[in-house]
Amino acid sequence: MKKQIPLLQITSKIGSGATPHGGSNVYLKKGISFIRSQNVQDMHFSENGLVFLNQEQAKNLNGVSVKSGDILLNITGDSIARSCIVPDEILPARVNQHVAIIRCKNKQDAEYIGYYIQYLKPHLLQICKVGGTRNALTKDVISKLNVHLLDDRCKRATILTSINKKIELNNRINAELEAMAKTLYDYWFVQFDFPDEKGRPYKSSGGKMVYNKVLKRKIPEGWTVNSMGDWVADDKTGDWGKDIAEGNYSLPVDCIRGADINGINGNDRLKPPLRYILQKNAQKILSPLDLIVEISGGSPVQSTGRLAYLIDETLDRFEHSLICSNFCKAITLKNRCYFFNFAYQWKFIYDHGILFGWEGKTSGIKNLLFDSFATKYKVCMPPEKIAQNFYECIYPLEKEKQKMLKENEKLSSLRDWLLPMLMNGQVKVG
Repeated sequence: MKKQIPLLQITSKIGSGATPHGGSNVYLKKGISFIRSQNVQDMHFSENGLVFLNQEQAKNLNGVSVKSGDILLNITGDSIARSCIVPDEILPARVNQHVAIIRCKNKQDAEYIGYYIQYLKPHLLQICKVGGTRNALTKDVISKLNVHLLDDRCKRATILTSINKKIELNNRINAELEAMAKTLYDYWFVQFDFPDEKGRPYKSSGGKMVYNKVLKRKIPEGWTVNSMGDWVADDKTGDWGKDIAEGNYSLPVDCIRGADINGINGNDRLKPPLRYILQKNAQKILSPLDLIVEISGGSPVQSTGRLAYLIDETLDRFEHSLICSNFCKAITLKNRCYFFNFAYQWKFIYDHGILFGWEGKTSGIKNLLFDSFATKYKVCMPPEKIAQNFYECIYPLEKEKQKMLKENEKLSSLRDWLLPMLMNGQVKVG
C-alpha cells in the first residue's frame, strides 16, 4: 500500500546555505566541514575536495547547520539534482548556496526519502527553473514534490543501503591501500629510509648522503638528479573522433577527459564518452603502464596536472579500448620499473601545489606547460633496483584497488537498476 504525500508534510526543514565572505580564500584544511555541490554525488557523499571553516565562519552559517540523517540536494549548476544522505563522520557541517538541506520529521524515513528523491531525479531535471545562466531548483519546487510512502518503505531502503554499504566498505579499504602506498613512497623517497642491502632504513641507519647543488639538499649516494622528462620515452596525443561511426571513423573507443581522471582513481563513477576514431589512429590507444596527465582545465583552487595511471586491471573496467581527449596527454616511461615511482613523485608534486607555477592561459582556460615543466623541473632518481622493489610493493595494492573499483561499478549498476522498481512498488519485498 502507498500514500502520496507532499514532501513538505514529511520534512521539518528545506533550505539552502551560503558561502562565507572571502570565498575560496577562506577555506581551511581542517575545522567544520563545508559542503559544496562537488561533494554531493548520486547516492553517496564524496570527501574529495571537502573544505573546512573555522568556528567564527561556521557560526555565521548556523542557519544551515547539517544534522545526522539530513538529505543533501544539489539545486544549481551542472550537478543539479544529485542527492545523498550526509555521513555522520563529517559532522559538524554547513552547506553553501548550491546545496539544499532536506530534514525529515521522522529520521527513520530519511533513507527512504533520500532514495525517493534520487528516483525523482529525471523529473527534477525537467522542472528546474532557469535563473540567469543556471538551472535551479527552488525551495517552492522542492516542497511541492510528492513522495509515495509505502508501508514497507524501510525494508526497501535497507536493500539499497546494503549495496551502498558494500560500496563504502570497498572505498574505505581502497583508501587504506592508497594511504599505505603514499606512506611507503614518503618513507622511501622523501625521508630516504628505503631498505638498504641489510633491510635496514637507509638514512636512519647511517646511509651515506651527498649534497646536491641542483636540489640544494642531500640525497642518497648513488642517486641521480634529472628532469621528469628524462623518465619519459614517448607520449600519445589526444583524439576526439566522432560521436557516431561514420566513414573511416569506425574504431570505437572510450575517451578519457580530465573529468574522467577522478573516475579512474576511484573518486567518482566512470563516465567516459564513447567515440569513434580513424583506424589509422589506433596507435593512440592507451596501454598498460601508460600514465594520463590532464593538461587543460583546473580551477583557482585546483591546478592542472591531475594524474591517472593504467594497469591491466584498470583497462578491464572499460568496455572499449581507451584514448585521451585533446585536453589530456598520455605518457610512456623508458623503464617500467619506475612506473609507480614516477606516478607517486608526480602526485607529490601535484598535492604540494607546485604545478600552479607551471600554468599558462589560452582563451581563459588554464593549460599545463607540460614540456617546459618536464624539461626544467628536477627530481632525484633512485637506482633501478630500488625502483623495482617499490614497483613490486605497490603493484599488488593497485591491482586490488582496481578490482574493488570494478566491483563497485557492478554494484552501482545493480543499485541503479533496483531503485525505480523499489520506489514505485513494482517489486514486492519479503
